[in-house]
Amino acid sequence: MGIKTANNVWLSVIGYRLSNYGFGFLPNTENRAPKTEHAFTLIELMLVVIIIGALSAMIMPRLAGRGEQSRVAAAKVDIEANIATALKLYELDNGCFPNTEEGLNALLTQTASAQNWNGPYLEKKPIDPWGRDYFYKCPGEHRQADYDLCSLSKDGVESTDDIKNWE
Repeated sequence: MGIKTANNVWLSVIGYRLSNYGFGFLPNTENRAPKTEHAFTLIELMLVVIIIGALSAMIMPRLAGRGEQSRVAAAKVDIEANIATALKLYELDNGCFPNTEEGLNALLTQTASAQNWNGPYLEKKPIDPWGRDYFYKCPGEHRQADYDLCSLSKDGVESTDDIKNWE
């Protein structure tokens, strides 16, 4: 036992002296923080930041175009289902679609030409996802039998990216 203790003391003295001169062969236990304190090292924090950055770089490009796609999908649903159903119910009750002057407001409030109006056919005024009114024309230029209904989409002018009930 005495020899083992003497060797351990001798090794710790040698390690202390070597670590003071930059030779860290043996761990210096004198200046260590108590084991109850826990902290992250700078390298660990940098690794976490790098991993989060890499994940966001992979995910963000996939999500970037989804906002515009969802607006287009919402406009299509409004034109092909929501407003179309309200217009068909209006036609069933009154025998015709609202004319261009009455517009889509005829689905919310009764007009003079609506004799059997059982509305409102919509809960609120139809606004496209870009915040503009839908374009409505009856009789339509493209669909003479009923009506033209479209959203001028993102740019707000007639162009090829418009969402329409014809074509």
